[in-house]
Amino acid sequence: MQRLKSRRQFQAVLAGSTLARTPHFALHTVALNADPVDLAAKPLFNMPAVWLGAMVPKRWAKRAVTRNTLKRQIYAVSALYQAQLPVAAYVVRLRSGFDRVQFLSASSDALKLAARTEMHQLLERAMRTLSGAQSPVAA
Repeated sequence: MQRLKSRRQFQAVLAGSTLARTPHFALHTVALNADPVDLAAKPLFNMPAVWLGAMVPKRWAKRAVTRNTLKRQIYAVSALYQAQLPVAAYVVRLRSGFDRVQFLSASSDALKLAARTEMHQLLERAMRTLSGAQSPVAA
């Protein structure tokens, strides 16, 4: 699994479609064979592979330790689904904050478990969406 690094890569994926949502996360995707959003000379993705990026804005996670914890959980859970995901670029975006009253510590085990559980839900929904979209084509 390749990681998205540049702003242009993230913008290209976010301009694509939203594949799945949960209360805290959204999964955006763009096919690598699609027309590039940015018509610059350099390609956005230099090889066909599963590309993944994580966006955890300060707006929803104020503390850096929380942002880093959430990103680690996103990448760890996504690695489990790497073989099942079709070749494309994906961005997991935090779309709302975790309740600071419920998760007092910036990097608690409860927060990690909640994030991992929700990431599993997000990726399972994405897999169902992808399998539903691919079944008529295969028939």
